[in-house]
Amino acid sequence: MDGLPASILFACTWNAVRSPLAEALMKHLFGARVFVDSVGVRKGELDPFVIAVLEELGIEIGEHRPKTFEELDDSSFDIVISLSPEAQHKAIEMTRSAHCEVEFWHTLDPSIIEGNRETRLNAYREIREQLTARLEARFLRLPPPVV
Repeated sequence: MDGLPASILFACTWNAVRSPLAEALMKHLFGARVFVDSVGVRKGELDPFVIAVLEELGIEIGEHRPKTFEELDDSSFDIVISLSPEAQHKAIEMTRSAHCEVEFWHTLDPSIIEGNRETRLNAYREIREQLTARLEARFLRLPPPVV
């Protein structure tokens, strides 16, 4: 699929770090041009480091409420992008009977990084930048030139 889809679901294990980060970045890059949501296999609590690294870009995410696949209001998406192996299995299960593209973007969970506050923030910043680059590469592709 080339271009911008109408709807994207980002999925990870807890809907606390990677998927809400990707959701917020996608909304920041594309605004209302695409419907974006995120879920987890299990429900966690929004990680304060996610809030901090997004605030550095002027993105507000404090209202995000983590949810599971089972709590989705709508399960009809053009693309489901899984950011953890566990979420990939759940996404494939959810889309078995749907016409939906499923992509797996293996993404390190920065919450496993130990160290002082700055070391941990740097890990989250790195994931933020990796996801931004991946989103831009995937969805900001220019159409091929007309010959």
